[in-house]
Amino acid sequence: MRKIRLIARLDIKGTNLIKGVHLEGLRVIGSPAEYAHKYYHQGADELIYIDCVASLYGRNNLSEIVEDSAKDIFVPLTVGGGIRSVEDATRLLRSGADKVAINTAAVSNPNLISEISRRFGSQCMVLSVQAKQVGEKKWEAYTDNGRERTGLDVIDWVQKAVDLGAGEILLTSIDREGTRKGFDTDLVHSVTRVVSVPVIASGGMGKPEDLVDVVRVGEADAVAMADILHYNRSTFDEIRKEAESAGIEVRKYVVR
Repeated sequence: MRKIRLIARLDIKGTNLIKGVHLEGLRVIGSPAEYAHKYYHQGADELIYIDCVASLYGRNNLSEIVEDSAKDIFVPLTVGGGIRSVEDATRLLRSGADKVAINTAAVSNPNLISEISRRFGSQCMVLSVQAKQVGEKKWEAYTDNGRERTGLDVIDWVQKAVDLGAGEILLTSIDREGTRKGFDTDLVHSVTRVVSVPVIASGGMGKPEDLVDVVRVGEADAVAMADILHYNRSTFDEIRKEAESAGIEVRKYVVR
């Protein structure tokens, strides 16, 4: 049985760690570095950094943050937001990122998925999908931090992206993000059943039990958490214990 990864998600605007609801109403939480180190020492399997306004301004400013993190945080780092070219991806990977997550640029230029995958390997190429429900078991992909419609059906889009070389899917439910109402398990399962690559569920985790639901029902390979951690409503240790008590195998954290 696969081991489920527990991931801390850090959405960043400028120099601040922020959190919103439905990807809107962004509230400043604190220092990204402080929280990244906190989650690393608590036992995060991975960290995801998303520059949530990068696409709006056409740049990604996370290189310095990634460089600082890579010095003493020894878990995989995924970085997304404003990556528009192989050169952008190269800069972030050289700064210490292990993977890059791409949304807006992948929609406008799907070949970028193949270019990054061929250059660095599919394991480095994460497709970030912001999904909003538009009908019964039907979701549309959005870009620009949930602001712009694409007209793309999420299920069709993830299948195409995997065919092009995406090695992982970061799947964020806009409807559930920041609500603490639990993951959209229908969305997650609709994606996991049609792709062969790992799917990270993101958006809506309000309590440790929500992880159990999205793994059992949605068949997620990993869970990205923000609100539940930022507001000290649970810890990685508590979440691991809940998963294990439900018979879900998670990775064992070892301090390095």
